[in-house]
Amino acid sequence: MQYVRKATERGKVDLGWLQSQHSFSFGHYYDPKHMGVSALRVINQDQVQPGKGFETHGHKDMEIISYVIEGALEHTDSTGNRYIVPAGDIQLMSAGSGIMHSEFNASKVDPVRFLQIWIQPNVRGISPGYQQQKISQQGQLTPLITPDGRDGTLSIHQDAVVSRLILAEGDTVSLATAQRQGYLHLVAGKLSEAQHSFAAGDAFALGPNEEVTLQADEAIEALWFDLP
Repeated sequence: MQYVRKATERGKVDLGWLQSQHSFSFGHYYDPKHMGVSALRVINQDQVQPGKGFETHGHKDMEIISYVIEGALEHTDSTGNRYIVPAGDIQLMSAGSGIMHSEFNASKVDPVRFLQIWIQPNVRGISPGYQQQKISQQGQLTPLITPDGRDGTLSIHQDAVVSRLILAEGDTVSLATAQRQGYLHLVAGKLSEAQHSFAAGDAFALGPNEEVTLQADEAIEALWFDLP
């Protein structure tokens, strides 16, 4: 296990309407020890107050994923898309040659919590695109995003797979990288392995040819990134 990222050590932003925790360097938060893993560049855990959100702004040449943990996001973009993204849905916006969009809490009463994830694409200047899907869990590890959109997953412009890991208390799972890299971000619950314990918001990376066996000390939800 080459890299461990504890939730309590993340960069923090509090704007009143937004509380955000940055796993990697982002915006005004910069730490050269935390610049991303492989093509994975951003994981921000955001909480947005009712009726508030990110005004229209632009992105280019980035694959941007929203994973809603609680509540719902309202998405609008310059290609004409306007969607509500509820908890349980996975959203992927390919910024490509350039796109303008906004994200607001869809509720006037309850906060929304979500992960904003950026993955660098392996092509540039493509036409912008938008995908959204609810994908049912199939076993412990269920692919959500793949390079070819197989089996109803969303398709990403990168040799990467994003999967959701669900374990009941006491379950174990082994994760291995072969010739690739891996990153696990714990959304909820508690995990442990031989040398480390992990709580919600914690994460770790595996380098090539590494394997780890994890036990759920309580029911967990996590995202596993299989990266080039």
